[in-house]
Amino acid sequence: MEKILRRVRWGYEVNASSDDCINVIDSYFHQVLSYGRNWKVILEAPLHDKDCVLGNVLAAHYLSLSDHSKANTYVEAARSNLEQSTPYEKAVFEAVCYLISEDRDDDLALEMHTQLLERFPKDLASLKRAQVLCFYMGQPAPFLSLVQQVKESYIHGMLAFPLLELGRMEEAAAASRKGYEINKEDAWAHHCLCHVLQRECQFKEAVEFMEELTESWHSCSSFLYTHNWWHVALCYLEGGSPMSKVEEIYDNHIWKELEKEDAVPPEVYLNAIGLLLRLDVRDALTGSSEDRLKRLAARLIDQEIWYMSWHLDILIVWALAKVGETSRAHELLEGLKFWLVLSKMNSKKQQVMQKGIQLGVAVCEYGKGKYEQALELLGSDFSAFGYKIIGASDEQIDVFNEMWCQLMLKTGQSKTAKEMIRERIKVRDGVPFMWRLLEKSYDMEGNAESESAGERAKKLESSSSSSSSS
Repeated sequence: MEKILRRVRWGYEVNASSDDCINVIDSYFHQVLSYGRNWKVILEAPLHDKDCVLGNVLAAHYLSLSDHSKANTYVEAARSNLEQSTPYEKAVFEAVCYLISEDRDDDLALEMHTQLLERFPKDLASLKRAQVLCFYMGQPAPFLSLVQQVKESYIHGMLAFPLLELGRMEEAAAASRKGYEINKEDAWAHHCLCHVLQRECQFKEAVEFMEELTESWHSCSSFLYTHNWWHVALCYLEGGSPMSKVEEIYDNHIWKELEKEDAVPPEVYLNAIGLLLRLDVRDALTGSSEDRLKRLAARLIDQEIWYMSWHLDILIVWALAKVGETSRAHELLEGLKFWLVLSKMNSKKQQVMQKGIQLGVAVCEYGKGKYEQALELLGSDFSAFGYKIIGASDEQIDVFNEMWCQLMLKTGQSKTAKEMIRERIKVRDGVPFMWRLLEKSYDMEGNAESESAGERAKKLESSSSSSSSS
């Protein structure tokens, strides 16, 4: 069929011989923006037009993590037809090909996406790739400048996230609400507003807002479906609600996701382990919750899910160490070290990622109950926010700060722990767990202020329990 210029949903020209090919590409774009469950629809584009550069390179990007050799065949198909492609297709091709190359430099990958978006600012799929790249670089500021130049649907949720990561909560809340007003089913905007409410210790408001929207999440990917529920569970947990509320969410909305035919297990595991680690840090991983971790860990020994995400790998290391699968945990850690040495990433990136290895080793020691060794690895001035390069948000990475506070207390260093806990309470004074830790540090020192810290914690817990049962 003869190729003619057709337009994708952004209005940019693509050289394609089939309307069906363009329709598939547009469907894929919608899946990306809505965090849908059917990203693999892009693999149908080359079936309708085997020579379409845009269809092929987007298919390559989709497969780049799961099947690198198959992704390369799509790259070559796109490259062989590059002379017939439009300027928009060429720009996407160059940016995506470099992004999925083994020896990429993240700064250059971001620069290429920046140049692409300067020419084609309505391409929200490319903007989303830039967002993910900035996230894994631990640098929200560059993305903020990119997203602020675009005025399209779904943009407000994208805008809210870097504002969150930069601590600009009021602006993040406004952007999230704007996104929600435009599209009530924008699950990413729901997620961002929950972030804000959670950070500001408005746990009751966060839970009420999110639980009214849960029906709209069923079409979301495994990641966002379970991640939004993870946030709801965290609001219950941080607010001091009964543990049964957290376990109910884990059982019905995280673990149960694995029963779905189109579930993506690693995306579920990330949220499942992240929630159970929170329980462990609160010394609440006992009885039925411990059984939940054992069932989960039985799946985590599958090496098919290893080395997909630094954040997930580090969580897996903790889970395996915690249930006594120490040889497996060490095997994963050694694999990460080996992969880092052999990887084609530049020396600057390798040095940065060494911090990820260090965190993984410390988490392994923590899981084994070797608290002094774990603390020695983290150091006396540890801040988890310096480790965001593992690919974790502020909310996800903060569990390691909580772990550090517990390690200080468990190794008898109450004075240093007390100072850090007080600093955390200055920022967020509505978290009963922090008041319990402060109470514990005072108790260790024989400080009379212990009683008032305990009373504050009890008051917050009582308030949360009454609101969660109403």
